[in-house]
Amino acid sequence: MKTSIIVGVLLVVLGAAALVYKGFSFTTEETVAQIGPLKATAEVENDVAIPEVLGIIAIVAGIAVVALGARKK
Repeated sequence: MKTSIIVGVLLVVLGAAALVYKGFSFTTEETVAQIGPLKATAEVENDVAIPEVLGIIAIVAGIAVVALGARKK
């Protein structure tokens, strides 16, 4: 299988996943206060939103890459 077809299918899958999940979140540990050797930390949840336009662009680009890859045979 050609590399361009694999990349195109991967773009389509990632674009579809971006449209379904619309974002993700992760947790980080941040220092709230530090007095000498004593340190107080808190877990903070961060949300990252993925715009719908980005998912649509990835799908369209993936389809174009697959079409061009299959056409060059």
